Amino acid sequence: MRRWNARRDRSGRPCSRALDLVPRPTYPPSRHHIGEMHVSNVPDDLGYTAEHEYVARTDDPAVVKIGITDYAQGELGDVVFVRLPKTGERLDAHQAFGEIEAVKAVSELYSPVAGEVVEINEALDGDSGVVNRDPYGDGWMIKLRVGNSGDLKNLLTAKAYRSHIGE
Repeated sequence: MRRWNARRDRSGRPCSRALDLVPRPTYPPSRHHIGEMHVSNVPDDLGYTAEHEYVARTDDPAVVKIGITDYAQGELGDVVFVRLPKTGERLDAHQAFGEIEAVKAVSELYSPVAGEVVEINEALDGDSGVVNRDPYGDGWMIKLRVGNSGDLKNLLTAKAYRSHIGE
């Protein structure tokens, strides 16, 4: 049994002189832990939005791949479901095109640019957790044929996105 010295708190209970600075597990789990800093993966060759979507070029210069950033997936937590549009659907810039459901929250997905959906990532139906494991690779959401390539100039650079998320 531990003996407390004579120090007592305002209510008269025994207390220790030292602060307990040992990090304790939190609930719900968070990626932001005391004494530990997480830096998101923000590839330099992608375009970004303030809503945490990324735009990646493909082999076809008129088609881009869209998904959520590493920062976004980390903030959402474990992704459990993704609802995507149908192939052939036309989207306006900043239009919601689907939803992503995670343990912590449900969020809408927004199209960074206007265009036509030419492909959806059907693999997300069977394993939506790939968004957490590989957001820039196998975790992409849709491929979009861009209506106006000039819209891509309005995206944030990697440096600007890092600044936006405070990293």
